[in-house]
Amino acid sequence: MIKRDFIDRSKATILALYKSLIRPHLEYCIQVWNLYLAKDIKLIEGVQRRATKLVHGIENWKYDDRLKFLGLTRLDKRRIRNDLVKTFKILNGFYNINKGLFFDLDDGGRRGHEKKLLKRRFRLDTRKFF
Repeated sequence: MIKRDFIDRSKATILALYKSLIRPHLEYCIQVWNLYLAKDIKLIEGVQRRATKLVHGIENWKYDDRLKFLGLTRLDKRRIRNDLVKTFKILNGFYNINKGLFFDLDDGGRRGHEKKLLKRRFRLDTRKFF
């Protein structure tokens, strides 16, 4: 749709359109439905791959080079970073929610700090990747 409706293919125009129209759809509720299947990750990343090809002059570059030129990161890296930021904020009390709902702290007297998380083992993938 962007390719068909917009004539200007400059870096600034495509980045503004991508960040305002496309990326919010790709990252909608990403905290809830974390992608773990390779086919789903490849499908979502393909949208960003096609969007970076819209910029005039860099259509034939490699994907990583296009991302570096545009100042973007891969979507899987953004998801990991956002998960880490949310975990940090929940554990340090930036949100007014009970951290026991989301995390089990490892208070086994082991070395380290008091905010070490306990990783439980799960049989089903739905709970494992939640």
